[in-house]
Amino acid sequence: MVINKSELEAVAVRAAQYPPDDLPEIAFAGRSNVGKSSLLNLITGRKSLARVSGSPGKTRTINFYRCNDRFRIVDLPGYGYAKISRSESEKWGAMMESYLEGRENLIKVVQLVDIRHKPSEQDVQMYEYLKYFELDGIVVATKADKIGSNEKKRALKLIGDTLGMSEDDIIIPVSSLKRSGHEELLDTIDFLLEQWDEFHS
Repeated sequence: MVINKSELEAVAVRAAQYPPDDLPEIAFAGRSNVGKSSLLNLITGRKSLARVSGSPGKTRTINFYRCNDRFRIVDLPGYGYAKISRSESEKWGAMMESYLEGRENLIKVVQLVDIRHKPSEQDVQMYEYLKYFELDGIVVATKADKIGSNEKKRALKLIGDTLGMSEDDIIIPVSSLKRSGHEELLDTIDFLLEQWDEFHS
């Protein structure tokens, strides 16, 4: 699949601001500095669809991007940034919970982790949370250009083991810098959309 048309459709902090639930949605979640904006720009082929910030924790809203008039990519606020206040963190948590638990047309959440590091406690909590709502199963290991090919296999196994992923779950190493790995992610999204279309036809 190629995304040749993408645009910001809605910016929301509560359900009343979401766009209509007329299209299937794939959400993206990850720690604040994991490279989510760079990945979204890579898969949409847009240089600045999602703004890449020098300071982590800048995305404080749920951003809905309409793609190919076929589905939406939903950019969730980054988690795990230490410099935000507890009340701010709780506010974001409630905002994400409301979306993840109540959005009927949400198919899957792609969770991003940094390939160079063992997933954090918050990464594990997020994956378990997604598993509870049957939104788990796809993890993108970002910054794949930062480690050698020999290390990569070991790093991916560590991610899968730490998150408690099953054999059917998918880990996709991606490098936004080298522009690699995103085709597999797009093909995976395409497959999910085809399943959705079959079920709703």
